Amino acid sequence: MKRNILIHPDPRLKKVCAPVPDLSDDLLKLADDMLETMYDAPGIGLAAPQLGILSRLIVLDCEKEDGATPRPMIMFNPQVILASDDESTYDEGCLSIPEQYGEVTRPANVKVRWIDRGGDEREEDFDGLWATCVQHEIDHLEGKLFIDYLKPLRRQMITRKMKKLKRERARL
Repeated sequence: MKRNILIHPDPRLKKVCAPVPDLSDDLLKLADDMLETMYDAPGIGLAAPQLGILSRLIVLDCEKEDGATPRPMIMFNPQVILASDDESTYDEGCLSIPEQYGEVTRPANVKVRWIDRGGDEREEDFDGLWATCVQHEIDHLEGKLFIDYLKPLRRQMITRKMKKLKRERARL
C-alpha cells in the first residue's frame, strides 16, 4: 500500500528513531509499503520517519540504469560500522524535500550492518551512489536531513520553499 510522505518542515523528521526490537508482521508490512511508496515517488531510498513512523527502518534500491535488475533492500536497525577517509560529493535530493537539491560530501565507502527481512544480521560494503544513499537514509533515523549539511542561507531558502509547497498542497 502506497503511503504519504511527510514534507519538511515536520517535527517528526527531526526526531531520533527507536531501534526495532523484533520483526513483527506490522513492521514487515511497513517495509513492503515503504518499497512501494519509494518506487512510486519515484526515489532510491526512504526512511520510516518520512512516513511519520519513528522506527529504525530504511529501504533503498539504487539500480537506476535502464534494464538493470531492481535490487530492493530492507534494513532494520542499520548502522555504519566503518567509513572510508575518502570522500565523495553528490547532488542529493530527498522525497521529503521535493525538487530541491544540494551538494553533500560524505565518506565514499561504508560498511553497514543491519537486520534483514528474515531476521538475519547482514553486513555489506557500499560505494558510489549506494554509499551516499544508505548514509542519507540512516541520517533520517538520527533526525538529520541532507539540508543540514548545507550553508544556513541555502537551508533557509529551501525550508521557505517547502513551507510554501505545504501551504499550496493544503489548499488543494
